[in-house]
Amino acid sequence: LALLAALTLGFAAGYAPAAYLSLDLMALQAMPVLMAALALWPLAQPAEGAPLASRRARRPSPDRPSLRAAAEAIDRARHPIILAGNGVIRGRASRELVAFAERTGIPVANTFMAKGAMPADHALSLLSIGLQARDFVSCGFDAADLIVTVGYDQVEYAPYHWNPRGDKAIVHIDFTQAETDAMYQPEVEIVSDVREALELLCAEVTQAHDRGYPARLRQAILADLERGADDASVPMKPARVLRDLRRALDRRDVVISDVGAHKLLVARLYPAYEPNTVLISNGFAAMGIALPGAIGAKLADPSRRVVAVSGDGGFLMNVQELETAVRLGVAFVTLVFRDEGYGLIRWKQVQQFGAPFGIEFGNPDLVKLAESFGAKGYRVEKADDLARCLADALAQAVPAVIDVPIDYRDGIVHPDHGQIICPT
Repeated sequence: LALLAALTLGFAAGYAPAAYLSLDLMALQAMPVLMAALALWPLAQPAEGAPLASRRARRPSPDRPSLRAAAEAIDRARHPIILAGNGVIRGRASRELVAFAERTGIPVANTFMAKGAMPADHALSLLSIGLQARDFVSCGFDAADLIVTVGYDQVEYAPYHWNPRGDKAIVHIDFTQAETDAMYQPEVEIVSDVREALELLCAEVTQAHDRGYPARLRQAILADLERGADDASVPMKPARVLRDLRRALDRRDVVISDVGAHKLLVARLYPAYEPNTVLISNGFAAMGIALPGAIGAKLADPSRRVVAVSGDGGFLMNVQELETAVRLGVAFVTLVFRDEGYGLIRWKQVQQFGAPFGIEFGNPDLVKLAESFGAKGYRVEKADDLARCLADALAQAVPAVIDVPIDYRDGIVHPDHGQIICPT
C-alpha cells in the first residue's frame, strides 16, 4: 500500500523515473508504521455484544466394569507400582492418589511434571522418574509386574524408558484413552475423571500389598540423593545448592525450573510436598521459561515466595524480563547455576560422541547486570554464603538474582553412570 501510494504521488507530481527510487525508499521505511496502524485500527472501533460464557463440562464417571477389571488386576499383582503424571495435578486428584496408595500399599513414582502430586516425605513416595538413564527408582519398575498409570501422558516420560520390552501389565487411568504405542498396551483403561476413578477404585480393591520392598527401595533412593548435600566446595555441588534452597522455603512456596542440566537435578534432588509447588517445563522444554514463569506465579499468588532456578544459558535468554518484574513491583529470586556453558548439551555430547563441542560461552557480571535493571544482585563466594544470600534475597521487595558457580563434574545423573545395585 505504501509503495503504491508513493508511485501514484510520483506520477501525479510529475516526478522523473529517477526520483521514484527515493520515493520507494521512503515508502518502505514507512511501511512498518502503516502496517501497525492497519493492525490496530479494528481495536479502536466500538465493540458489540457481550463476552461469551465459559463453562467447563463435567468429565464422565468411570465405567463400572472397567473399575472391577482394574481392581482384579491390582489384587492379582505381586509388585505393582503407580506412575503418576501431570493429569493428577490438573485433575486436582492428589488427595485421592495419596488415599489410594495408602489403601493398597502401592508405592508411587511421579513424572517431573507431577512433582508434589505425592508428597516427597510420604512413606510410599519413590520420588521422581524421568531421567533418560538408570536411577534407583528404575529398580521399582524393573521389579513391577503391574504398572498403574494415573494422569500420565507419554510425552512426560516415554514408555520405552520404563517398559523397554513391552511386557509389563498396565492399568491406564486418565481423562483420555491411551495413545497407541508398542510399549504401552494397557490391559485395562479407565477413561474418566481421575479423581472419581481413584475414589471408586479404592472401594473395589480388596488386597493391601506388602510395603517391605517399597520401604527398602525408598531408603536407597533417599540415601543416594543425599550424596554431596554437605559438600562445602566451590564451585558448588548441585545437591548442596538444592538442599539449602529446600531449607530456605516453606512447603507451599514455589520453585520454577528453567531447562538445562539443572532441570534434571531439580527433578531428581529437590523434594516437593504439594501440587504446583515445583513447575518444570518438559516435553518440548523451551529454555528461558523460569524468569517470566516466576513473574506469573508471583502475580497469581503473591502470598507465596517464588524462586526461579535457571542455568546461565537459560537466564540470559530472557534476562530482559527483569525490567518487567521491577516495573510491576514483583519480588522473587532467580538462582542462576553458572557453569559457563550449555551443561545438558555438553553431557549429551559426551554420552553420544565422547567429547563436547561448541557449548562454552562467557557471562557478564550477573550481579551488576541485575543491579542495572533495578534488581538486587548476590554472588556466592563460599558454600556457606548461599543460605545467607537466599534468606536476604527472599526478604527483598524487588527481584533478586543469586549467581552460584556450579560444578557438574560428578555427572548430571547417577554418579555411578547407571551401574547401580537394586535393593532386594
